[in-house]
Amino acid sequence: MSLKRKLAAVIAGVGIAPFIVVVSAGTASAHGYISSPPSRQAMCAQGRVSNCGPIVYEPQSVEGPKGQRNCHAGLSQFAVLNDDSRAWPTTSVGNNVTFNWTLTARHATSTWEYYVGGTRIAEFNDGGRQPAATVTHNVSLGGRTGRIKLLAIWNIADTPMAFYSCVDLQVGSGGGTPTTTNPPTTTTTTRPPTTTTQPPVGGTWAANTAYSVGSQVSYGGANYRCVQAHTSLVGWEPPNTPALWQRV
Repeated sequence: MSLKRKLAAVIAGVGIAPFIVVVSAGTASAHGYISSPPSRQAMCAQGRVSNCGPIVYEPQSVEGPKGQRNCHAGLSQFAVLNDDSRAWPTTSVGNNVTFNWTLTARHATSTWEYYVGGTRIAEFNDGGRQPAATVTHNVSLGGRTGRIKLLAIWNIADTPMAFYSCVDLQVGSGGGTPTTTNPPTTTTTTRPPTTTTQPPVGGTWAANTAYSVGSQVSYGGANYRCVQAHTSLVGWEPPNTPALWQRV
């Protein structure tokens, strides 16, 4: 789906939501994700896992502030990706795995990180360079065996944002699906129009709305002035984002 780019957010001591952000203006149609071995968002987009919600339309859009250690970037609409109770298919691999990223917007990159169980097992430093449309990393799993969940993070160089992909692997014997060496063919799907929902507390602030510096809204009985241009999201309500809104 073509979206206005959600740029620049910073976070300090955050779990999932709400979180504090700083946002700057800009647009982009899409971003990137691990296409093989299939990440959870790829599994959803391919229809191999059902009832995934909106991630099926935009597997490339799991974007959130840097420093998180979850599969859904702290975005409530993609929370299904962080649900380990679901029957996520695994891919059978050996100790060394080749991970392929499909990038639909080639952002300048600082690092690529790979984690298992909270431990970083690999890092690749791009030094701010712009990557190609596909990026490949060979990662050693350090002798781990059995079923594991790997978290991969693409850290953008010129914004405080990162993209998150979780991949379920079966290391050694145990079944699963053979590793795919080429990214799957991407099928363009038209997503139903987004419905803007007014916050239950009332006011003029609304999600999925572009605000410029100086714009004023009301929320929860208080008035706020925009101090950073951005496109709002659920979870970015004025009381929760003092870097975006100043109470007046």
